[in-house]
Amino acid sequence: MALLKVEGLKMYYGTSEGEVRAVDGIDFEVGEGEILGIVGESGCGKSSLASTLLKLLPSNGRIADGKVLLDGEDLIPMSDSEIRRKVRWTKVSLVPQGAMNALNPVFRVGDQIAEAITVHTDVSNSDAKARTAELLKLVGVDPTRGRHFPHEFSGGMKQRAMIAMALALSPKLVIADEPTTALDVIVQAGIIRLLMSIRNEFKTSFILISHDLALVAQMSDKTAIMYAGKFVEYGDSTAIYGTPLHPYTIGMIGAFADIRKPKEKLVSIPGSPPKLIDPPPSCRFNPRCPYAADICRTKEPPLEEAMPGHYVACHFWKEIKERTGTGT
Repeated sequence: MALLKVEGLKMYYGTSEGEVRAVDGIDFEVGEGEILGIVGESGCGKSSLASTLLKLLPSNGRIADGKVLLDGEDLIPMSDSEIRRKVRWTKVSLVPQGAMNALNPVFRVGDQIAEAITVHTDVSNSDAKARTAELLKLVGVDPTRGRHFPHEFSGGMKQRAMIAMALALSPKLVIADEPTTALDVIVQAGIIRLLMSIRNEFKTSFILISHDLALVAQMSDKTAIMYAGKFVEYGDSTAIYGTPLHPYTIGMIGAFADIRKPKEKLVSIPGSPPKLIDPPPSCRFNPRCPYAADICRTKEPPLEEAMPGHYVACHFWKEIKERTGTGT
């Protein structure tokens, strides 16, 4: 049984102009010790999906439909108090987007990590501080630095401190939303190694949210390509990057340079993502798609299993497979 199983999840934001369909019918699974990478353009709903999984929604957000099954238990019907007591931090934790600015500037870093422990458990303050020291050491920060304030930490150290906080209660699943954004490449590499070592040592599962294809390709067992609130391609990472079958995935991969190949012109995706208040009624990518035909403007493509464990939502994936010579 999968650690996390999401079925038909929909989450909308209410606005004066109408409902924004930020998450609009999502299905996926995450196994124990597995890393799922979710990739897509800014505004496609990646961070909204993360918030929905933990029911950390603003007042205008509502879960319209679907199930979030964690160890077989559906989180959607749970009250806020149940989620706080039984799920957040104890079973699932979050490294939020902009994590470097998530620490409270007027409290010491160690005290903030310890608070996450004492709020959710009955341990003493001394035990919480001892656990905090262990966590800081685990993420490569000198435990004595816990006495310092956030402004005394570098960007990479703040990120490591937030990861330590996410691991405070040894959750089975950590959602990392853009964990390497705004960090230089050397610090990014250190954060990547840290997350991989945590997965390997503790069998922690991760949902890694990013717009960086290279990062997700390096770290993830499975990859989901998200566009306008939906998954358009989903499956084993090797298959997704080796045999992309959705025009959007092909366009994203074509926009990245590959130093192993001869020089070639990069491909860009024309146009802009649709407004999620009024998305196209059929395939949401069709206004930007080079393969679009009449059926793409009238009928929404289902997420089909094109190859074992490799799913794609495109009316023309078979033609793309033949035309590009991908797949087997």
